[in-house]
Amino acid sequence: MKKYIRVVGAVIVNENDEILCAQRPEGKSLELMWEFPGGKIEEGEEPLDALMRELEEEMGCRIEVGDKITTTVHEYDFGVVELTTYYSKVTSGEIRLLEHVDMKWLKRDVIDVLEWAPADIPAIELIKKG
Repeated sequence: MKKYIRVVGAVIVNENDEILCAQRPEGKSLELMWEFPGGKIEEGEEPLDALMRELEEEMGCRIEVGDKITTTVHEYDFGVVELTTYYSKVTSGEIRLLEHVDMKWLKRDVIDVLEWAPADIPAIELIKKG
């Protein structure tokens, strides 16, 4: 049986209604694919707490978590990922690439031009609709 991994992702929107897209590093699963920043929910941790913790660890900033977008489940070769995405905004700190190799701010209507991790694609479709 494959490992079941619960993760959360922040769909960070800036003042120009652009979405933050983050590129995964080489040498890790889904290398160089694009994703919403976030990460694993630890045992006994609430999803929103996990999302805020992960953004501080991965990007050195604090966020305010808004509305849930969707929860999707995708089976990869390394396990089954349950991803829940939330609209978010940065409340303090500058976004830094501590885990990712690149980032882009893209408008909703062109966000699908990147090669996204498969679990993120259902959220992309909803985000594009606004």
